[in-house]
Amino acid sequence: QVQLVESGGGLVQPGESLTLSCTASGFKLDSYAIGWFRQAPGKERQGVACISQGDHNTGGDTFYFHSVKGRFTISRDNAKNTMYLQMNDVKPEDTAVYYCAASSSRAKYVCDEPRYDYWGQGTVVTVSQ
Repeated sequence: QVQLVESGGGLVQPGESLTLSCTASGFKLDSYAIGWFRQAPGKERQGVACISQGDHNTGGDTFYFHSVKGRFTISRDNAKNTMYLQMNDVKPEDTAVYYCAASSSRAKYVCDEPRYDYWGQGTVVTVSQ
């Protein structure tokens, strides 16, 4: 059964750090582009950070939404079949439901929803005093 299971969400204060994890089962994550998306209350879901597949010689291209650049880092651990989103210096506007996703697309830019084949169930991140 193909599945992405997220963990790590919760309540944090502004300026703190949080790491989201997403473990894949039923397929090998290293054969896919990966991404993190978020949906804030009353807003559409948006791409936060994504990595394209790349090839054997070079890593994939990484994209970050402008408001998280320099604060968030997307990564993967192929041995654990897991992807991560490290969130530093979080702000109240980062409050949202965060989703991990995997895409079989070979495009260089993969931070748009229609490219994604598999989605996690979502984990809530709340940034508040």
